[in-house]
Amino acid sequence: MGLDVIYLQAKRWEGNVGRPEIQKFVGALYGKKAKKGVFITTGKFSDEAIEYVRNIDPKVILIDGWSLANFMIDVNLGVSTTTVYEIKRIDSDYFMEE
Repeated sequence: MGLDVIYLQAKRWEGNVGRPEIQKFVGALYGKKAKKGVFITTGKFSDEAIEYVRNIDPKVILIDGWSLANFMIDVNLGVSTTTVYEIKRIDSDYFMEE
């Protein structure tokens, strides 16, 4: 049925998460014989960490703070609406001559 266990690690991080942190996570995945993992951080990932996950098996998805915030906004999770703007457009049918 295509149902796999996906392991998740989340870290509250202010700076860059480097390759060594991702390698530790991948090592844990190997220990569980896992094929998929998601690493979430409130910070950013270094270029080396991003490049590392491109060429490995198991598959690891990296979600940085910016992406996490966008996902939260998209699904309305942990956010609240403060202001709603209404955008108007000209109804050209109204001005059509008969």
